Amino acid sequence: MRRAILKYSEGASGGFNEEVGQERTPTLSVGEQPASYNMTSIAIINYKNPTLLRLCLSSLRRVLSPNFKHEILVVDIASAPETRNVVKEFPEVKTVAFKENIGYTKGTNEGIKASSGDFILILNPDVIPMARSIEKLASYLATNTNVGLAGPRLLNFDGSTQNSCFRYYTPLTVLCRRSPLGRTTFGKKILNKFMMTDKNMSEPTEAEWLMGSAIMVSRKAVDKVGLLDEKFFLYMSDVDWARRFWENGFKVAYYPYSEMYHYHKRGSKGHFGLLDVFLNKQGRQHTIDAIKYFYKYARK
Repeated sequence: MRRAILKYSEGASGGFNEEVGQERTPTLSVGEQPASYNMTSIAIINYKNPTLLRLCLSSLRRVLSPNFKHEILVVDIASAPETRNVVKEFPEVKTVAFKENIGYTKGTNEGIKASSGDFILILNPDVIPMARSIEKLASYLATNTNVGLAGPRLLNFDGSTQNSCFRYYTPLTVLCRRSPLGRTTFGKKILNKFMMTDKNMSEPTEAEWLMGSAIMVSRKAVDKVGLLDEKFFLYMSDVDWARRFWENGFKVAYYPYSEMYHYHKRGSKGHFGLLDVFLNKQGRQHTIDAIKYFYKYARK
């Protein structure tokens, strides 16, 4: 299989350059064979990112199979003319627009409410799906009905794998990620456990939670689990949601036979460690949402 290696250049014009390399096609599992379902909804949660949104929509137009029944929605948070002009280039795309910044969590919920598919793929605009990646996830969920939430292997643009499936956060995990403690032998042990480095990530694997940048859920599971908890404005809602899937009898699974590129920037991680809680806006929001998360589950 020829895998496209995408490189991002942040110059005056910005954009991605594509190079083609060689990659072995993984053996297909049962979950990748065609399964019966009506439609898959693809909801892109966009916040002031017209350049990457255009790239994401263009890639969807290019890689989706002609016979794959789907709909594409863009939830446009803090909608601006630049983003609306991008969406106009794709008349097949539905838009759910909000003038104000309603946050990732509420934006995702609004995308789910506006969708009609049996399965809903929730995407950040900085995710570039590969050919058949979405079809594989949908078939996997249709075949494995005990799985309510699944996510692909996320790749950096050099082809290396990103960490995207994890065990639950603890206060100690957060401390290790935001302080020099994470560079000690003890801290590295804590972080390796958090990032599931003891698991074979080349095969489908159960995970406690998945990074919300690219996750697919079944409508049946969402009807039982409920929508994301809007007490979390930007962070931790994906952790909380996955936890609730498990609590309601649905598995959460990492499915590496589906692959997508992700231009991942940890916006909440600045250059000042624990001081980012005060000096970095996204760091402050991450801390606020983390406190809400720990408080919620401390009471259970």
